[in-house]
Amino acid sequence: MLQDSFEQIYTKFKLHFYRQVFSSSLQSREATLTTVETFCMEIIHAMGNPTINEFANFIEISSPNAAYKVNSLIQKGYLEKVRSENDRREYHLHPTQKYLDYYNVSYNYLDKVMERIAEHFSAQETAQLSYMLETICDELMPEIPLPKLNPNRSIPKTEEV
Repeated sequence: MLQDSFEQIYTKFKLHFYRQVFSSSLQSREATLTTVETFCMEIIHAMGNPTINEFANFIEISSPNAAYKVNSLIQKGYLEKVRSENDRREYHLHPTQKYLDYYNVSYNYLDKVMERIAEHFSAQETAQLSYMLETICDELMPEIPLPKLNPNRSIPKTEEV
């Protein structure tokens, strides 16, 4: 039962995002990302500005293949390379505002669901849910490391979904 519930929530978030991507409001935008490019951008964004080699290693592809994908995303305006301040030979991948606007479609819905949770459940229940989700993320899913989240998420807001 728990697995079914979790799977349904995950599926609803995905389906909402996909519906928004195909909706008429996004059709007017320059939505030039292929499916694979969308996945690459989501990975790069989630990894927190990796280098090309870190990205290649994570998705287990060759560095030249990763560089090809990255260059395509740069040409389309969704990604930029920023020189490392620590090692001037190294570049980190940064999503552009164009990508963040595209990505924000899913975060607007997440914010809406979080507001509904806060309205529906008590502060104690919400705190317990938060604790459980943090434990799942930090301790029960060690195979997928993520950078620590900034509590004041800096993803700019765009249109309301």
